[in-house]
Amino acid sequence: MKRREFVQTASFAAAGLLSLPTFLAAGKVKAASSLGLQLYTLRDTIPNDPKGVLQKVASFGYKELETYGYNNGKIFGMDFAEFGKYVKSLGMKVTSGHYGWDIVRGDWEKAVIDAKSIGQSFMVVPWIAQEERGSIESFKKLCGELNKAGEICNKHGIRLGYHNHAFEFEKVDGQIPYDVMLAELDPKKVGMEMDIFWVVNAGLDPIKYFEKHPGRFEQWHVKDMSKEDRNRNADVGTGTIDWKPIFAKAKQSGMKHYYVEQESYPGAPIDSVGASAKYLKTIL
Repeated sequence: MKRREFVQTASFAAAGLLSLPTFLAAGKVKAASSLGLQLYTLRDTIPNDPKGVLQKVASFGYKELETYGYNNGKIFGMDFAEFGKYVKSLGMKVTSGHYGWDIVRGDWEKAVIDAKSIGQSFMVVPWIAQEERGSIESFKKLCGELNKAGEICNKHGIRLGYHNHAFEFEKVDGQIPYDVMLAELDPKKVGMEMDIFWVVNAGLDPIKYFEKHPGRFEQWHVKDMSKEDRNRNADVGTGTIDWKPIFAKAKQSGMKHYYVEQESYPGAPIDSVGASAKYLKTIL
């Protein structure tokens, strides 16, 4: 979710601000040179041809990748180090990855060391199984585990994050689990990866969370909402979510990386990856 500003001289900046859209002129949005993709978007194809799929992703202008499927030093049938090297050869880098609780509760330090070895800066836990979220106390216990995992990440110069769906916004024991997690997670050990689609799907406003908890939402998932079915995704820029005011709050949110992620598609997933990149380049 990094986008570097292009302005090189004060005079050029002054002239440029007169013609830029307001959300860009305010300096809130970084340049689109760090367009990111969560590879889960291409889960049906990348395991079979990781190098070919990565080449196509790079051709769309993606610069940062978030992985899934790491397993004891392997990913998509490749050694993790080999994967990282190949990504780099395409002009991209792995900045983040998703890791299940089995890894957090297993040889977590090995996973952290592997992530660090390819230059990764974030590791994210993306899901809580239904049987582990039956009470607010359950969420608090999980937050304790995440804080401990975050300590190990910190030791190796990695940042741990938690990724939401919609269930964290459904009341449990009269409380909103996501709000409890924001209170229980130590900001020095665990940041948040906000999946903006799921926040909107839950009927809430991501910007209000940015305003209430500035700096906490260090990574984003960017996926749009279908106009026909709010539980389905649309290519970014073709759905019902207005991205310009959200990206205008990137600095306030603390966002460092963002990743296009799509779970349902109007056509071929690789076409959606290309279409989303094309749109985002027009607003960032």
